[in-house]
Amino acid sequence: MGAREELLRKARQLLGPAGTRAAEERGAAMSLATVTEYALMLATEPAPEPERPAADGAAADGTAADGTAAAAPGLARLSPRERELVTLVAQGRTDAQIAAQLYITVRTVSSHLDRVRDKTGCRRRADLTRLALSAGLV
Repeated sequence: MGAREELLRKARQLLGPAGTRAAEERGAAMSLATVTEYALMLATEPAPEPERPAADGAAADGTAADGTAAAAPGLARLSPRERELVTLVAQGRTDAQIAAQLYITVRTVSSHLDRVRDKTGCRRRADLTRLALSAGLV
């Protein structure tokens, strides 16, 4: 068995059937640019610390007490529309493509993204992509 197949086997074993399906669906929705950014993010992140109970009601796996994904820093301050834009940016869409999909102007997209950047501190599209990935939006 090759190294790639062995890694896939281990990942599937750790994720289980439902987790594997979810990961495959998220991966299929990503553009090549997003996949590349995600791979680089994973390659440069420090090794995860051992799991320990969180004091704020979130589980060690990043889920809140109610089982939903815990919000990434800055994400909680975003409106649903701003989250939608972050998701589309993370999928590799251009401002023009986002505008066409949401039936708004490119100027409105730019305005929304400026507010998102102010709220999150993410200056580049790659930073917004990283935020979306860490929050499970993509």
